[in-house]
Amino acid sequence: MTVVSVSMPEELLNRIDEFADEHGYTGRSEVVREASRNLLGEFEDAKLEDRRLMAVVTVLFDYETTSVEERMIHLRHEHEGLVASNFHSHVGGQYCMELFVLEGSLEDISTFVGKIRATKDTLTVDYSVTPVDEFGSGPLAAAAANAGGEGHGHGNAHGHGHGDGDMPDNTGAGDNTGGGDNTGAGDDPETEN
Repeated sequence: MTVVSVSMPEELLNRIDEFADEHGYTGRSEVVREASRNLLGEFEDAKLEDRRLMAVVTVLFDYETTSVEERMIHLRHEHEGLVASNFHSHVGGQYCMELFVLEGSLEDISTFVGKIRATKDTLTVDYSVTPVDEFGSGPLAAAAANAGGEGHGHGNAHGHGHGDGDMPDNTGAGDNTGGGDNTGAGDDPETEN
């Protein structure tokens, strides 16, 4: 077996060591190997290939880390055809949560999640993936079929302010006329940022 050197924060290394002890692993190498296999296998599910998918991605980061928020804004605009909705909120006194609803192919969703995970200073990145073509002939399936894999434009302005923690106005969230904007209090929703 090849030996590699990996740089990581001391806190993460301590968590890996504790995890190994608590769960009966022989050491940190075994934990890292299993985690690597799991990460690499996440998007290799053949049942998801060539299907229309919806994903929810949740990112948590420190409020003071503006570089993460700027990266999230950049990724949202870079992947405009994939991001169906985006929401920014405060959690507690020092954290921000960014939530993305994605609609697209396994490859596109995998690429997006990979870019989020590669963003320095994110605290957690969680996601779930659901095929939308399995809902039969209902409105969700019809909407997915009409999107034709091209995504959709919504013409909404995007407020990028922190606001006061109130929920955004999601009037029309199901018809893409207002849902998903992360317009905070004090932002001018008519101004494109």
